[in-house]
Amino acid sequence: MPNTSNSPQEKTPAPAIRAYLGGSFDPVHNGHLEVAMSVYQHLLPIAKQQQRTLHVSLLPNARSPFKTQSTDANHRLTMLKLATENTPIQINELELWQAPPVYTIDSVRTLRQQYPNDNLIFIMGMDSAHSLDKWKDGLRLTDHVNLWVFNRQSSTDVSDGISEKFSDSIISSKNNIATTEDVNFLKSQLPLSLQPHVTDSPIELLTPTIRHSSNSLNSNSTNPNSTDPNSTDPNSTDPNSTDPTSTDLKSTDLKNAIQGRIYIDSRPITAVSSTQIREQLQKLDDQTNKMPVAQRQIASIASINDIISNTESNPLAKWLNPAVYQYIIAHQLYSAAQFR
Repeated sequence: MPNTSNSPQEKTPAPAIRAYLGGSFDPVHNGHLEVAMSVYQHLLPIAKQQQRTLHVSLLPNARSPFKTQSTDANHRLTMLKLATENTPIQINELELWQAPPVYTIDSVRTLRQQYPNDNLIFIMGMDSAHSLDKWKDGLRLTDHVNLWVFNRQSSTDVSDGISEKFSDSIISSKNNIATTEDVNFLKSQLPLSLQPHVTDSPIELLTPTIRHSSNSLNSNSTNPNSTDPNSTDPNSTDPNSTDPTSTDLKSTDLKNAIQGRIYIDSRPITAVSSTQIREQLQKLDDQTNKMPVAQRQIASIASINDIISNTESNPLAKWLNPAVYQYIIAHQLYSAAQFR
């Protein structure tokens, strides 16, 4: 008698591995792709060995949390598609079309509900992880996902077209190999309640985690005045929030038993921010606007050619995908013309 899909002998597919890098991506730049690709390349051999599917996705938010207005979501999505073309990096639109405010804690809860059996990883820099206790329910992210934290603490200046390693990275080895002291220092930058959940290996992010009860999922444990830098409303507060340190013994034991793991990737990575990119684009636009009308078109074409040929004459060549840069120029994004 032939086997059917209900046969108990049928092998259940292994849980997928899903990693997400959130942000406004306004605009998306090569630094974003470097972080996402680093995670992908690190996890791919493990996923193949364990015969599991791997998804690493960019998770654009609805609006930058630090501005009252972001570039139109359709523009940002188009630039993301251009930047990720011919790469294994995917785009998840979960937050992009939601009405603000959208909080990271709500997004990871939704992702956990969508993929209850998969290993979920949220990617961030140490600058963000350091301030998780200021986010809305930031200390509860690990109730739903594991964290992959990069050694990111400050951004470099892109005005000269040369990117250095993070100026605040504390890698004492000449070969950019972290010592035990380096890792311990990075660990100390996390909120105190999260430090016990740090693991030495990213493989630990791929082991099964016990799920919270519904009561725990719905509870709030953030500082009443905290804000989430990844949310779309940084001024919002939760009047029902409580101090995360004021928990009874039972809830503390429960949290320690089932909370997600945190991997600190101590390798320094190149640094640049979308804010710096926007500022540099506006500088170029200002310089072009000061030129005689007859020279403006030539100057615009020259700057595009600099990006395409990846020359150092344009400091943005190192940071913007040529197709993304062309799109920015074509639609006059991040320039004075955008606000006329």
